[in-house]
Amino acid sequence: MGDDKVKKVIWVDTTLRDGEQTAGVVFAREEKLMIARLLDMMGVDQIEAGIPAMGREEEETVRRIAKLGLKSSIMAWNRPVIEDLERSVRCGVDAVAISIAVSDLHIKYKLRSSSEEVIDQMVRAVEFAKKEGMYVSVNGEDASRADFEYLVKFAQAAKEAGADRFRFCDTVGVLDPLTTYDTIKKLQERLSMDIEIHAHNDFGMATANTVAAIMGGATHAGVTVNGLGERAGNAALEEVAMALKHALKMDHGLRQEMFKELSEYVSKASGRFLPSWKPVVGDNIFAHESGIHVDGALKHPETYEVFNPAEVGLERKIFIGKHSGTAALVSVLEKYGIKMEKEEAKDLLDKVRETAVSMKRSLTEKEFLFLYYAWDAKRRKEKKVV
Repeated sequence: MGDDKVKKVIWVDTTLRDGEQTAGVVFAREEKLMIARLLDMMGVDQIEAGIPAMGREEEETVRRIAKLGLKSSIMAWNRPVIEDLERSVRCGVDAVAISIAVSDLHIKYKLRSSSEEVIDQMVRAVEFAKKEGMYVSVNGEDASRADFEYLVKFAQAAKEAGADRFRFCDTVGVLDPLTTYDTIKKLQERLSMDIEIHAHNDFGMATANTVAAIMGGATHAGVTVNGLGERAGNAALEEVAMALKHALKMDHGLRQEMFKELSEYVSKASGRFLPSWKPVVGDNIFAHESGIHVDGALKHPETYEVFNPAEVGLERKIFIGKHSGTAALVSVLEKYGIKMEKEEAKDLLDKVRETAVSMKRSLTEKEFLFLYYAWDAKRRKEKKVV
């Protein structure tokens, strides 16, 4: 790893803030409370609960989450505006995120401000929040497209004002893993402060970029359940955690057996379909149909499974279809107390493949069983005739 000091990643989940900013997604208050409870049970270190400045409804929801008595730190998101921060403080949160754009593009065209005024505005906000006893994360919006030296200057000013960490935002998901690693490593060397990586998924690299940032020395991982978030979404909590465990051999510190339950709940609450091919928690991640894969997985699961499905609340599934081999047929029949030799299964396999092609899909176990009984009855009848 790029920084040996990073022993454990600190998880910052923003499903309730950035995740809800997914176009068309609105969580009911009770859903937000339930998601916060589940995240806390899972072991998430900090929950970004919402944006109190949005109005009384949001403010009350954040207040209710803050009063749940969770172990997780509860954070509210803010612009660098004192009124925003006052509303967050009234909610009873223990942490605030103060966000402002840091790229020349955003400063010129969105903020219509100057780089100096951006720093001054941020510093005033940080100083106010620290006087109120808040843990402070300063968020550099569009940091991935900012001038590096300005970014260092901005973060150093935040640190001197009392900020506890700097959130490096790849706001429009333009980074690649190698650039992410190099940038975070250089930032860490220059700043000597906690750095959070907040990656978006516009090019499908949010998880990879988050892992690369942690390798480069990032201490905090900003994530959402199922990768919810604006446009193509954010880095997915469950993907980053399992990648750290199995690719980097790091202890992620989360109750991973809850991943499937939480993913399904957030999917339902957000109205966003959880694809069967979704990494880590999708139903098909441990589903095997190909003959070679089934044969290998049955002999030794690690041949085609990178981790035990029970780790994340899933189970292995054997599909019967066009690509199946005799091992799959024998295995499924054995579940129902039917013994069949592989040589016998070869004839049945032809019928299975023919049926799967005509149906344009794999067979369910019950369909396969009915097919077997029909095939076996015909076979017995033919034997009698002979």
